[in-house]
Amino acid sequence: MYRTRCGRLCCHKPYRSRAGFTVVELLVTIAIIGLLLALLLPAVQMARESARRTQCRSNLRQIATGLHNFHSSYGSFPGNGWGFAWVGEPGRAAGKSQPAGWIYQILPDVEAANVWSIGSGTTGAARRESLSQLCQTRMPLFKCPSRASDQLGPPTEVFRYRNAATPELVSRTDYAINEGDFITNTPAGPETLEEGDDPLYAWQNVSGATGICWLRGGARLSDIIDGSSNTYLVGEKYVSQLSYEQPFDRGYDQAMFTGVDLDTTRWTLQTPIQDENLLSERSFGSAHSVGCQMAMCDGSVRTISYQIDASVHRYLGHRKDGRPVVAP
Repeated sequence: MYRTRCGRLCCHKPYRSRAGFTVVELLVTIAIIGLLLALLLPAVQMARESARRTQCRSNLRQIATGLHNFHSSYGSFPGNGWGFAWVGEPGRAAGKSQPAGWIYQILPDVEAANVWSIGSGTTGAARRESLSQLCQTRMPLFKCPSRASDQLGPPTEVFRYRNAATPELVSRTDYAINEGDFITNTPAGPETLEEGDDPLYAWQNVSGATGICWLRGGARLSDIIDGSSNTYLVGEKYVSQLSYEQPFDRGYDQAMFTGVDLDTTRWTLQTPIQDENLLSERSFGSAHSVGCQMAMCDGSVRTISYQIDASVHRYLGHRKDGRPVVAP
């Protein structure tokens, strides 16, 4: 029994409507959710890629700042070491006596003096093992977050380092210094430290280098006749996607702490390329879809389109060709 609103007693139970979805309503709801997700996911991916590009740009700014700090200390940008068979030698000053290239030489200027000092105070086999560990040391500053490869990757087995034990993995860089539009064909370098220190050792002639950094030498700001805002300093490098996990690409198969090599150096003879399967070991490029990011010699960072005119790109790599074109 229950009492109605008007006060009468009634023995019948009141009818209550049953809440719920029909099959059609459920299917429509699922379809709407799927459509919203399809619209949302690209936006989320774009936001994530934008954040990764921003981080990459920040990396380049910090690297450019480190290069300028080095210039303030030594009067020029760093040289690029002795050749690709050598890694950093702790205890040796930057400059012509340092077998390692530009990345190793600027480590104290990018707050990585702890990495720069790996192997200090060691000799013989212990030193070779320490420098092998150096080759395997991660440096997030030199990793573009958009590139899907791990910074540590397998090295090529074509040769062995002259002053380090062979590492199982090597720490790779996604950024390269600008050597301009002339390939110097730098070899592996001397066989021993003593040979490299010998004033009579016959070094490769690199007087034709047109960029910022080359074998045992680097440009001064006063050498950049075309203007520091119109000349590349350092930028993202192209990497074949085939080499993300395997050492197929000669420009992505060695540690970042070596002397002048395809891994740390690029040229402007070909326009930047977005990562794909082909091999192009001397080109700038990127995993970003919108273009390749380059730090200019004034420290600014620009996004260079993959469709940039080939001549303009080449001129931007040459510090004194008399064609001071403005970077797009």
